[in-house]
Amino acid sequence: MQTRSITVACAILFGLLITLGCSHESRYPDQPITLICPWSPGGGTDRVSRQVAAQLEEQLGVPVSVINATGGSGVTGHTRGATARADGYTLTMITVELNLLHWRGLTNITHRDFAPLQLINRDSAALFVRNDSPYASLDDLQSVIAATPGRLKASGTAFGGIWHVALVGWLDARGLDGSAATWISINGSGPSLQELMAGGVDMVCCSLPEADAMLSSGQVRCLGVMADARVNGFNDVPTFRELGHDWTLEGWRGMAAPRDTPPERLAVLARALDTMVASQSMKTFMSNAGFGLSPEGPEAFGKTLQQQDAMFREVLTGPAFQKMSGEHFGPMVFPALILILLLVAGAFAIIGSRRGFSAPTAVAVSRIPAIVVLAAAIFYLAAADVLGFVLTSMLMLVGLLVYFQTRLAIAIPLAAVVSVLLYQAFAIAMRVPLPRGLLGW
Repeated sequence: MQTRSITVACAILFGLLITLGCSHESRYPDQPITLICPWSPGGGTDRVSRQVAAQLEEQLGVPVSVINATGGSGVTGHTRGATARADGYTLTMITVELNLLHWRGLTNITHRDFAPLQLINRDSAALFVRNDSPYASLDDLQSVIAATPGRLKASGTAFGGIWHVALVGWLDARGLDGSAATWISINGSGPSLQELMAGGVDMVCCSLPEADAMLSSGQVRCLGVMADARVNGFNDVPTFRELGHDWTLEGWRGMAAPRDTPPERLAVLARALDTMVASQSMKTFMSNAGFGLSPEGPEAFGKTLQQQDAMFREVLTGPAFQKMSGEHFGPMVFPALILILLLVAGAFAIIGSRRGFSAPTAVAVSRIPAIVVLAAAIFYLAAADVLGFVLTSMLMLVGLLVYFQTRLAIAIPLAAVVSVLLYQAFAIAMRVPLPRGLLGW
């Protein structure tokens, strides 16, 4: 009877998987795409990302969802994008910080970990103060910074981001220490401008389009833009050079996929993005928002990334910027520290058990289920990308059910039904991207 029950359960499982497998992709893309934005909502990169996502949906015919993966001066988002499964269903709005972070020792991720798809735009840095600020010009601001180093606070992005580099570069060009203005690390221009209005900082360095709404409403004033020429749409804003401050710097944004994404899928994405940047709707959005549309295809964008990386190597490893970063820990310091602590704790547990200092047997046994559940979670993380959500979750559930003394004849069909229903609910109904594995589910 037990054997027959198991046979029936396996037959049911096979039927469910065959039915699910019928949705195996016949074209690309055929499921939602995730677009990772490394910066906070409300900033320029977030606005461009959401516009790109909306237009990509029209081009590709599938939902494109923006995920704001912030933190670590851009490390979090760029790392998540670079290490995502290379199946064409995770894209990243990479920014100029990608060429900065590894030179500062904050990550091992570089532009070589991405397959460039399309450069979207370039924007020069600009310097803003509140409309009621006593600083009427760059010269006024420079005089106060020089006279009282460290008193004035600035922001615009995370510590060491492109707008921070822009401000430090300007100060250095004027013969001042890069730390003469205290930088407040905030993930994005949007929250930085809000902090400016709240009085938490004295100035914000970001692009003109990012501050357009506050600039138009008269809440902030722009003291100058770090560009070679005046920016279209902001013709009343003088350049730093016009004001006698010889300094320029610009940031950029572009679309990329993980490096090992199949070439045929990269080609589909590149064609869609090429059509998008040439569309009138994209041109209208960028123009109305004040963003400079500067499209470059995969090959040209790749060369731009190489050139920018070489430039920032020279800039960030030079003496002028050595004092900029107070972060002296590499990307693997804290994971290594956690591993060491776990090993030390394990060693003490082993030594304690051998010397008779372990907890009573009943307490020790009660910890075993927690360890089993943790092992199941680790198995899912390790296997999901290879086997897919359905098979991985089914195997995990079968193992847990059997461990907790559920009969195999019940555990197999129950795990299969639950896994399939979860996939249908999240991946199909709610259109949440889930690992599909080699078999497509």
